[in-house]
Amino acid sequence: MSRIGKKLIEVPPTVKIEMDGQNLKVTGPKGELKTSIHRDIKAELKDGMLLVSPQKEIVSQRARGLWGLYRALIFNMVHGVQNGFEKKLEIEGVGYKAALQGDELVLNLGFVNPVKVKKPEGINFLVEKNVITISGISKAAVGQIAAQIRATKKAEPYKGKGIKYQGERVRRKEGKKVVAAKK
Repeated sequence: MSRIGKKLIEVPPTVKIEMDGQNLKVTGPKGELKTSIHRDIKAELKDGMLLVSPQKEIVSQRARGLWGLYRALIFNMVHGVQNGFEKKLEIEGVGYKAALQGDELVLNLGFVNPVKVKKPEGINFLVEKNVITISGISKAAVGQIAAQIRATKKAEPYKGKGIKYQGERVRRKEGKKVVAAKK
């Protein structure tokens, strides 16, 4: 039995859920998200609570895995349209900086040319000093664009220069030791 799948999803009064067969649409104050539920899983809305369960009484291995997955996806959709999600990235290094130019994030990371990242639909960028804030209603989209930005120049282990998530610890290595020449 899925421990995550058994949990009920509390739907706030400001969030509206519409189900049309296996299609699910969640609308809230921040926006609207849609998904299609696998045919082995069903979702039922009762008294402001959403219950996700398998379609059949005899649950297959695949349905058990999908049960918890779809419960988590729907929970993230409800949370996203209600509150939104955000990730913060820190830039560290001499001369490394980020700036917004229209709908593009321009990163100067020590390469010959600046790296330009286009803003996907539903995602917002905010740059303050050396911190980039990525926000949106879809947890997957926010995480994906944050990972792509971080991958352009990961924090290296010797000086810690590069891009890292806020609060991420970069494991530092000791550099080469200079030994004095003996005569």
